Amino acid sequence: MSNPTMKSYEYHAWANGRVFARLAELSEETLHQELKDVFPSLYAGLVHIYQVDTVWLAAVQGRSYEEAKELRAKVQEKTTGKSIKELEALFLELAESYRNFLNEGGVPQLVRDFTHPTLGVLEASISELIQHVVNHGTYHRGNITSMLRQLGYTGVPTDYVLYLYEANK
Repeated sequence: MSNPTMKSYEYHAWANGRVFARLAELSEETLHQELKDVFPSLYAGLVHIYQVDTVWLAAVQGRSYEEAKELRAKVQEKTTGKSIKELEALFLELAESYRNFLNEGGVPQLVRDFTHPTLGVLEASISELIQHVVNHGTYHRGNITSMLRQLGYTGVPTDYVLYLYEANK
């Protein structure tokens, strides 16, 4: 894969898929079990990743902060009461939207202004913001692994090097 931004995003999608495969082995009760951690449950952690991924896709596509904020509320509604398989389907659909966007010629190199009401204006490339999406997901997949261990389950390895080994088979 010659596009480094796309490769980075594909790692993110792969790692999310590994987490879903692991969580699909658990009961719905376990997924929603309340914890005192970064997120109140494993499920809430996944919803947060999905929510942020959705908002950033809107931002890199040129939508305003206000539009992205509205999307965030819609995501909460969209994910409420979903099974793990239904939530995974939402992630897969979103990943396809990212791929379609990133495969448009020259998109990763585009530089845009991203306006936030308290942080100000950020001038950044699409590639830089995709790196943020990937880093954000990596951080919270680590939280989910920690939460799994608190519940007495093994985590799921999602290290980038594992993705590289698997992608090069």
